[in-house]
Formats: sequence, structure tokens, C-alpha cells
Amino acid sequence: MSEKLSGRDAFNYAFENYTDTVYRVAVHNTPGVADAEDISQEVFVKLLEKTRTFKSPEHLKAWLIRVTVNLCHSLYRSSKRQTELDGNIPAPEGEDLKVIDYVKALPENYRNAIYLHYYEGYSASEIAGILGSKQNTVLSWLRRGREMLKEQIGGFDDE
Repeated sequence: MSEKLSGRDAFNYAFENYTDTVYRVAVHNTPGVADAEDISQEVFVKLLEKTRTFKSPEHLKAWLIRVTVNLCHSLYRSSKRQTELDGNIPAPEGEDLKVIDYVKALPENYRNAIYLHYYEGYSASEIAGILGSKQNTVLSWLRRGREMLKEQIGGFDDE
């Protein structure tokens, strides 16, 4: 599909095709399922209220991811959340951990860059557009994030 999307059509298309993506990004950026569900709902409410036309389905998907990340970030700006989590999800413990658990424990910029690159398949330039950063900054986040993961996991090889 390469046509422009707006209004109810954009909402219907996004809900059918990107609900899982929005939820995964929210789960990845929040400490609990309830917060991720709330964020996901809020993203789709914002889309319903949006009057803008999206150039393509990929443009719509990028917008949804950006709004999800922003809402997750806003969740932690409140002083209560900030003191609870200090801006980060606690580091994982235990033996049955998956790489995603370690990724979730990274600082926000590294966490989002790693997640969007390795789990959602975006390039550094696409991530820069989604996160409102420069490509070189994203490349640095990816490099530093991989270094942190290597330290945490041990034996993790760079690409």
C-alpha cells in the first residue's frame, strides 16, 4: 500500500497493522503491562484526534512509534515515577533472562536505538528520523548500547 492515509482510514489501517508494534514499543519502554496498555490506548486516541495526512503506511508507522516513545518518556517525567525508577528500568537478575531483558535495562536512548534497529528492523537514519536525532548520534547509541550489553551479558559479539 503506497497511498496517502488520513482520518478514519489512517486509524483503521494503523489499528489493523500496527497495534502489535505500538504495544511492543510500549512494553519495551515501560516497567509493566498495565502502563504499556495505557500508552497503547493513548497512542490510538491521539491518532483519532489527528487531522494530518500521512504520506505512506511507513510514515504512519514511524509517527506511531515516535508518539509511543514520547508518551513513555512523559510517563517518567512525573516526579513520582522519576524517584521510583530514576529514569531507568532496573537491571535484570536471574538465570532465565533473555537479551530483551537486558535491552530493557539500558538507558532510554540506547534502549530505543537497539530495539528499533534489531527488533523492528530500522536503519540508523530511519531511527534518527523517528527519534528526532542525528544519524551519527543514533550510531553512537547503537555502539554504546552494544558495549553495555556485551558487559552485562558477556560473550555478546558485535555485528
